[in-house]
Amino acid sequence: MEKATFGAGCFWGVEAAFRKVKGVASTAVGYAGGALANPTYEDVCSGTTGHAEVVSVDFDPAEVSYEELLEQFWRIHDPTTLNRQGPDIGTQYRSAIHTHGPAQQAAALASVKKAASRFSHPIVTEITPAPDFWMAEEYHQQYFDKRGYAHGA
Repeated sequence: MEKATFGAGCFWGVEAAFRKVKGVASTAVGYAGGALANPTYEDVCSGTTGHAEVVSVDFDPAEVSYEELLEQFWRIHDPTTLNRQGPDIGTQYRSAIHTHGPAQQAAALASVKKAASRFSHPIVTEITPAPDFWMAEEYHQQYFDKRGYAHGA
């Protein structure tokens, strides 16, 4: 198994979208990129911690490549809006790829160049080595599945 970490707005829909990908073994929603250890949802929503809502994806590279996960990432959100996805506004909703090693870093950087032609505005996605991941509260995990939503992102 390998790990990937993505921020693309509210983590509920992002998680639902990645859970649909064949080869994804598990997902978890949480917070990354901030200064506070073990933040709560309320902490992150305050906009003062520096965290983003992210999804941690465990995947089998024999079934799905990291590049395919990047394609899903570009499809499910607008990477040209700074600190915003739809009605969700704030730094916690920023577009981010947190890489796990040099191969993912290289793939992420290459994917930005490839994706740029699809958008009419510049991509503002941050690409950084994966910071600490703090698991979100249980009620956020698989939020759409728990509530019977068939759709998701």
